[in-house]
Amino acid sequence: MVALNPLLPPSFSPTSQVSRNKHRLPTQTSIPLTIPFRRLHAFNGFIFPSTKPIHHTVRSGFKGIAVMTDDKSTMSSTEEDLENIAIFNVDPALKPYKDHFNYRLKRYADQKKLIEEYEGGLEEFAKGYLKFGFNREEGGIVYREWAPAAQEAQVIGDFNGWDGSNHRMEKSQFGVWSIKIPDVEGNPAIPHNSKVKFRFKHSDGVWVDRIPAWIKYATVDPTRFAAPYDGVYWDPPLSERYQFKYPRPPKPKAPKIYEAHVGMSSSEPRINSYTEFADDILPRIRENNYNTVQLMAVMEHSYYASFGYHVTNFFAVSSRSGTPEDLKYLIDKAHSLGLHVLMDVVHSHASNNVTDGLNGYDVGQGSQDSYFHTGDRGYHKLWDSRLFNYANWEVLRFLLSNLRWWLEEFKFDGFRFDGVTSMLYHHHGINTTFTGNYNEYFSEATDVDAVVYLMLADTLIRNIFPDATVIAEDVSGMPGLGRPVSEGGIGFDYRLAMAIPDKWIDYLKNKKDHEWSMEEISSSLTNRRYTEKCVSYAESHDQAIVGDKTIAFFLMDEEMYSGMSCLTDASPAIERGIALHKMIHFITMALGGEGYLNFMGNEFGHPEWIDFPREGNGWSYEKCRRQWNLVDTDHLRYKFMNAFDRAMNLLDDKFSFLRSTKQIVSSTDEEDKVIVFERGDLVFVFNFHPENTYEGYKVGCDLPGKYRVALDSDAWEFGGHGRVGHDIDHFTSPEGIPGVPETNFNNRPNSFKVLSPARSCVVYYRVDENNKENSNGKVVAAKERLAAEDVGKVTGESASIEDKDPNLGVVEETSTPVLLAETLEKPTSLESEVLDNNEDADN
Repeated sequence: MVALNPLLPPSFSPTSQVSRNKHRLPTQTSIPLTIPFRRLHAFNGFIFPSTKPIHHTVRSGFKGIAVMTDDKSTMSSTEEDLENIAIFNVDPALKPYKDHFNYRLKRYADQKKLIEEYEGGLEEFAKGYLKFGFNREEGGIVYREWAPAAQEAQVIGDFNGWDGSNHRMEKSQFGVWSIKIPDVEGNPAIPHNSKVKFRFKHSDGVWVDRIPAWIKYATVDPTRFAAPYDGVYWDPPLSERYQFKYPRPPKPKAPKIYEAHVGMSSSEPRINSYTEFADDILPRIRENNYNTVQLMAVMEHSYYASFGYHVTNFFAVSSRSGTPEDLKYLIDKAHSLGLHVLMDVVHSHASNNVTDGLNGYDVGQGSQDSYFHTGDRGYHKLWDSRLFNYANWEVLRFLLSNLRWWLEEFKFDGFRFDGVTSMLYHHHGINTTFTGNYNEYFSEATDVDAVVYLMLADTLIRNIFPDATVIAEDVSGMPGLGRPVSEGGIGFDYRLAMAIPDKWIDYLKNKKDHEWSMEEISSSLTNRRYTEKCVSYAESHDQAIVGDKTIAFFLMDEEMYSGMSCLTDASPAIERGIALHKMIHFITMALGGEGYLNFMGNEFGHPEWIDFPREGNGWSYEKCRRQWNLVDTDHLRYKFMNAFDRAMNLLDDKFSFLRSTKQIVSSTDEEDKVIVFERGDLVFVFNFHPENTYEGYKVGCDLPGKYRVALDSDAWEFGGHGRVGHDIDHFTSPEGIPGVPETNFNNRPNSFKVLSPARSCVVYYRVDENNKENSNGKVVAAKERLAAEDVGKVTGESASIEDKDPNLGVVEETSTPVLLAETLEKPTSLESEVLDNNEDADN
């Protein structure tokens, strides 16, 4: 029997091996902060603020900041917390690294205290967009820009004929340039939706034009090849501003995430719009019972093929797909469908584009006057991008304000932080193996500046929107990443289980079916710290980028062009491909984490790969779209994979297995090629054998009683052969001595026998006949409730159901469900609502 180990170190497929021979905490390297008011000295290998009085004054950009003159002022308020770090109770193996945790917690406490003292608190500090950039103030527009290296500055644009001689800006002693442009006859001097730029002269006397760093919209002339972007003053009149109509939906207890790229979501070879995505794609997502949509490439990026990860304008929505108001419509529409909306936020690096992006403000100055580190530390050699200086006061203001902007202005429900591994370590994960040795996580390689920023970011997000979902893209598995800041962790809700898709690609590329190891598959899926939640996925956008392919295309390859019609018998390759596609995605969901993610189109086995328009493909959009027609065509087999994807999500809606802490693998039989496990009170049987069907196959379980089929990948509705009977009762038999696992069957106290077809997975639920009558009543009540909801949508009402009748219950986890395979032809909203609030007994 295999259960999750709280101290199980994650292991990942390395790009290359780095020798780790040290068995003690390496000495912390002194890396001075670049905030001008922090004077540091080294002590026992760590950096601490000097206790010597500091007599000079530092500024935030608007007011003077008196520096604390005694380090003990912070220690007195945090000393007790530093002595009682709660994360050590969760993982005692972290105690040898107490000095490291003390150091970073103190750094966090010091930074937070300074912000509270001199900026009015973290939330006020994160309102930088109300001061910087263009803002309406009484009698005019005020524009502010932090550019300490500039010698002179002007604001230029359509409004002044691109001549800034009459709009020169003034520089404060803190490097902030500002100007107030008075209204003209009661109207703003800069018209809404007109182009603007920041023009400045740097030390060598050269004048340059840059897009304002805090610009809220930027556009490019689509008729000019490689044209530069222009900043756009965005301040629509009230009549043109989008007004949100729907409240945010409740935070999902287990996120089922649909990762989507708006631009490539059209079935046509072109860039799709926010409004088209809202009207055409969101209903598909909801119909497949996802509860969360994660939007990629929202922040403006001049290079489309970067997938949105080389951001040029951090406060601007990508103009390729529409305006800020269009994006608001999309998010509001998602909320109306009950979908949580996450944003793929990129704070790990910035585009090196000088003309269009933030890098244009780097004109050779030191880190204290720049958004980025200088030299090698400020450049990511694999990504060809710039790296932020997270210790800089104005960088913190910029990035924290950026989070608040997206949460409050656009009503996003949380973030997926990209490139977290690069942030956490000075080596950025390049040429580094993470074996699970704790020295790899807590050493001189750790970038504490970035860790402190992430802790501040999490604190800010929770303060602004407590129900936010925050996910880290981290391949290293740093302990504490997914624990609260109050415990000494970094604060993320989930970490992406990034090793899982790599394992599947390795199997599909390099192993024949009979070489697949059940133990290796199981251990790869369960290899995580159970106290830190993970979002599992079999494939995301990464696995389909040009040079690779989707899982479906790996499995079926060129036969997908000719063998997907239901009007002819399926070839062996198609039979195998559809069967394994269902099994791979489902076992990843069921065993790999506490949340699940699917990239747009992969739910129905989208063929081929993703290739953005570029010179190498003749600037074609052919492979940069989603062929929805494949799944919409009734005689094509894509519909079977899509139906099973919908059923997977529905199974969790009904039984809440994703959020259950009960996860036990009872059998990984290498000869039979069968994996048996329990998640919650469901029993999962996966038969990966390419040929063998097992009749009367004995499987272990926890609870005695009667079991029936809840989900069957071999059902006709999912393109299978219908070999498993869905109306059969499976009664358990006791195994061995109660309470003595070694006498049980596979360490389980009960067992029952099943039919297990080759290349299939079947899920069994325990029938609680005592609650059957009550459950049926609740299903009826839920149907009535949903009917009332539909009426409310027609009439424009959006009150929550619970508010109308708090006594309406939810189907019990052990109740008799409508058989999933029999309901998929006519899915209803009931499928995803009936058990939405069903709590696991372990929670």
